[in-house]
Amino acid sequence: MKSVSLLVWCFVSVFVCVYCAHPPAGLYVDNGLDQTIIERIMTKHEKREMELEILNLLGLPNRPRRGINAPLRKSAPRFLMDIYKKLLEKDNEDEHTRSERSIDEDSYISGEEQNAIDESDVIMTFESINHHVSAVRHERGKRLWFNVSEVPVENEIVGAELRIFQNSNYSNVNPDAKYTVAAYQLIRSENGERELEYIAAINTTAGFSGWLELNLTSCLATWVAFPNSNKGLYLSVHPADKPAHEVRPEDIGLVTIKGDDETQPFMVAFLKATNHVKTRTTREVRRVKKSDYTSVMKNSGDSVPTHDWRSCKINTLYISFKDLKWQDWIIAPDGYAAYYCAGECNFPLNAHMNATNHAIVQTLVHLMSPLKYPKPCCAPTKLSPISVLYFLDESNVILKKYKRMVVKSCGCH
Repeated sequence: MKSVSLLVWCFVSVFVCVYCAHPPAGLYVDNGLDQTIIERIMTKHEKREMELEILNLLGLPNRPRRGINAPLRKSAPRFLMDIYKKLLEKDNEDEHTRSERSIDEDSYISGEEQNAIDESDVIMTFESINHHVSAVRHERGKRLWFNVSEVPVENEIVGAELRIFQNSNYSNVNPDAKYTVAAYQLIRSENGERELEYIAAINTTAGFSGWLELNLTSCLATWVAFPNSNKGLYLSVHPADKPAHEVRPEDIGLVTIKGDDETQPFMVAFLKATNHVKTRTTREVRRVKKSDYTSVMKNSGDSVPTHDWRSCKINTLYISFKDLKWQDWIIAPDGYAAYYCAGECNFPLNAHMNATNHAIVQTLVHLMSPLKYPKPCCAPTKLSPISVLYFLDESNVILKKYKRMVVKSCGCH
C-alpha cells in the first residue's frame, strides 16, 4: 500500500518541483473550489521529466517512435480494444451494479481465451509479415511469419494462438464439407532442408464464417527462447475424409494475406509479467513534503490552498496523454486518472474518513501526547487497476494491465 502511495506521489513531486517556473500542462488538479483545472504550459525540460516518469511507470525504456499510422480498424487492434473495453467495464463494476454487456460478438472470445485474459498481465498481438524462406516441398498451403522479438524473455507465457478468419462467402464448395486446418512449425532438418513439425489443428466446415484459433503456445516459447529458430508457420488445409489431399486455404474462405483489414490473420500472446514496474536507478525523484509544498506555493506568489490539507479525502490527479502528444501511439485511455489522498486525520475521526480501529486509538494517544505520538496518516484504502492499449510499431499492438494504480477511496491509517 505504501509503495503505491509513493508511486502516485511521485507525480505530485514532479508537479511541485516545476511549479515555480511554469506549471505543467497535461496535469489536472483540484483548485479548492470543487473544480478540476489544467495548469500552464511546461517548459521542454519539465515536459521531458514528466514523460520519463510516466514511461517508467508503464515499464517502457522510451516512447515508441512517432508517426504510427496503423489503422484501428485492423483485426489485431480491434481484438485488443474489445478486451480493453471489457476490462474497463469489469473495473467499473461494484457490488451492487453488474453490467450485462459482453465483449463484441465479432471477437468470438472463447472460454479458454477468457481464462488467459484474466491470468495475463500483458497481451501482445503480431501481424503476419512477409519474410522470405525457402519453399516447402509440395507446397499448397500458406506460410506465415511473426516477429516476436519484442516478447520479454523473462515473462511467463500463459498462452498463444493464431487467429485466422474464415469467410464462407469466399468458398465455392459444399458448405457442409468438413475440413481440417493444421499449423506446422517450419524447421531445418539435419540435411538442411525445410521440414514441418506439427503444432495444432482445428476442424471446420466450408460454410463456417468467423474466427478460427490454433494453439501456438509451445511454438512461441521456442521462438522466444531461441530467436534463430523462428522460421515461421505453414498453414495446411485438407478434407477431413482425405488427409493426404491438400487444398489451398483460400478454397474454403480462409483469409491469409489478401483481404480486409478487419479480417487479417494475427498471432496473440498472453503473458504474465514478472515485474510490472522497473524503477530507474540513474536518478531519484525527490519525495514531496507538506512543508515543501507550502514553501513552493508561497514563493510562486499564489495563495496556499488549504483544501489539500483539510480532512482526509480523495483528490483529483490526472495526466493527459493528449497534452503530452502521445495520441499517436497510445490508443486508450486518453490519460491516467491516478487520484491521490490528502488531508488531516484530526479528532474526531468521522465515518467518511474510513478510519481503522488502530487509527482511532492512535488519535486518542496523539491527543494525550502530541509531541511524542503522530496522528494517523491519510492513505488509499482501495486501489483499482488500469489497462493501457498502445502501438509498439505498425504491426505490434500491446495491452498491459497495471494493478493497484488508481485510488478509489481514502482513509486514516
